[in-house]
Formats: sequence, C-alpha cells, structure tokens
Amino acid sequence: QVQLVESGGGLVQPGGSLGLSCTASGSIFSVYSMGWYRQAPGKQRELFATITNGGETTYADSVKGRFTISTISRDNVKITVYLQLISLKPDDTAVYYCNAFSMLYTRNYWGQGAQVTVSS
Repeated sequence: QVQLVESGGGLVQPGGSLGLSCTASGSIFSVYSMGWYRQAPGKQRELFATITNGGETTYADSVKGRFTISTISRDNVKITVYLQLISLKPDDTAVYYCNAFSMLYTRNYWGQGAQVTVSS
C-alpha cells in the first residue's frame, strides 16, 4: 500500500501563483510515477502532469508552460513531489488530486484532494 498526503491549495486571484505538495509513504519502492489530476464541478477528472522515477515529465496542453511538477525529495521511506502553478485562470478552479502509479501492483493510489479556487 501507498499512502498519499497533500498540502497546499486555497484561494488565489487570476494571474496568481500557488503550490501543492504531495508526500508518498508506505510501499514506495513500487511507485513508478507520480502525478496530478484535477476535477472541476460537473467535469471528469483529468490528468495534467506526471513525473516518473527517472525524472521524465509530461503535461497536458492546457497547463503546459504554466504548471511545473518536480520531485523535491526522495529517500527509502517517502517521496515528495511539488506542483508549482503560475498564471492561474478561473478555469483552473478544481479539486486537485495527487496520484501514484505502481507498476508492480498495477494500481493507482490517490491523495485526499485539495481545493484550488481562482477568483477575484
């Protein structure tokens, strides 16, 4: 099992910046990649940023150039990834979920979700 704990999020004005952190613990040896999804009201959950154990990153077109995912620490007991969000738009308003994918167990793990609201 892998446990994910998120922190960050909140209310920000359009054009502002925000950061989200996610710490994975437990069977982290099995984690191949970590990423971020978001779900806006009335919409499906969408994947928009991932980072692999090798440091390879991918982004959805909707966030490319504005959001940055990085691994800020990794040891034998935990992995912490950080999501930097800049130039935020009202359309970025959503609940943001951290995700870890285990190739060994072929399953996804989820954080508890963090609300990001972009509004003036």
